[in-house]
Amino acid sequence: MKMKTPIKLLSLASASLLLAACGGEETSDNEEASIGEQLDYTITGIEPGAGITATTERALEEYDNLDGWELETSSTAGMMGQLDSAYGNEEPIVITGWTPHYKFEQYDLKFLEDPEGTFGEPEFVHTMARMGFEEDMPNAYAIMENFSWEVDDMQSIMLAAQDMEFDEAAANWIEENQETVDSWTEGIEEANGESIELGSFPWDSERASSAVITQVLEDHGFDVTVNNVDPSILFQALAQGEVDVTVAPWLPTTQGAYLEEYGDEIVDMGPNMEGTVIGLVVPEYMEIDSIEDLNAPE
Repeated sequence: MKMKTPIKLLSLASASLLLAACGGEETSDNEEASIGEQLDYTITGIEPGAGITATTERALEEYDNLDGWELETSSTAGMMGQLDSAYGNEEPIVITGWTPHYKFEQYDLKFLEDPEGTFGEPEFVHTMARMGFEEDMPNAYAIMENFSWEVDDMQSIMLAAQDMEFDEAAANWIEENQETVDSWTEGIEEANGESIELGSFPWDSERASSAVITQVLEDHGFDVTVNNVDPSILFQALAQGEVDVTVAPWLPTTQGAYLEEYGDEIVDMGPNMEGTVIGLVVPEYMEIDSIEDLNAPE
């Protein structure tokens, strides 16, 4: 019996029970089609300039089953609002996601498997500087080169910042992890108010890292200005010497294209964090596990 019930108003679990009660067979194809119809074959994304946006657009081209799907770009806040609404009503949603991010603490989510490897392996967050930064400010360069922390460190600040300003959350983390911070600055002379232009991205993960390294540098005598811009602008600014240093780029996949374009004009100081992940994310209650489970419109 083919159901005429408006499935989009039901959770997947409720739809399964209704089909069973009416004698219908639940098949993976029906389930997948209902997901696509409910979502209008749309993936909920973030800012147009984000690396994960470009990677997702590439996935739409590389996966045959995503033919007919579209990526809706808006903002990280907009994506989180749609996720919160869908999750609260146990409705399906597919978002562009990454860790570390506090949404994985707020909601029960999972990454969809990526058989084609479009989203790449776990990534690294790098520290990068303009040409000449080491010669101009060797003490600042040394601190930035020593800067290294874990995903859980960043995640804890992001979570705390839901109830306070990032500066306060960062200050609390520094106080609780003073030994780690001391390892970044040990043996390095304090500055006399030299100005540093720190480049970053307007996302919570980078707000956390920028807030921490800004306070560390300022506590060591530097005057830091943070510039939050899109990745393409940040890489260009580093290459042109308009920004001194950054702890924000995700490599090799998320911002890899920008490094290919500007890498010869930028100093890559290496990873400051490892184990970050990007991909397509869905709530655990959705009974799909792979990107290939999202089928194209008929």
